[in-house]
Amino acid sequence: MSTTAKGTFVVSLKPLSFENVEHNTFFARMSIDKEIEGDLTATTKGQMLAARTGVSGSAGYVALEEVTGSLEGRGGTFVLQHSALMNKGMPSMQITVVPDSGTGELEGLTGDFKIDIVEGKHFYEFNYEIVN
Repeated sequence: MSTTAKGTFVVSLKPLSFENVEHNTFFARMSIDKEIEGDLTATTKGQMLAARTGVSGSAGYVALEEVTGSLEGRGGTFVLQHSALMNKGMPSMQITVVPDSGTGELEGLTGDFKIDIVEGKHFYEFNYEIVN
């Protein structure tokens, strides 16, 4: 049976160099650092690859980020994998725990992480299970 963790986070994105592409391309590479509060209290470090198009409101990104902290009192780390698209303003996003990436008391963690941005504030809902 899955459990739901909720809270907020602050994210910092910083541009990184993107190798093997022309200067004026549609590609970007960014670092991702988050401070997460709530049922999950953690910090993250990761990287994102993004592509925009010539059509307003259309883009995509993929990312991996390592999460280090405490999930409802259980300490450890795990990795989140992101895949997201924006199709003419219509978003779709999937953020999933990488299988077998949990360590410490988070070993066996599975789940999906959802993000909602309301008036500039980032909220999360994390539906997860820990199977040992």
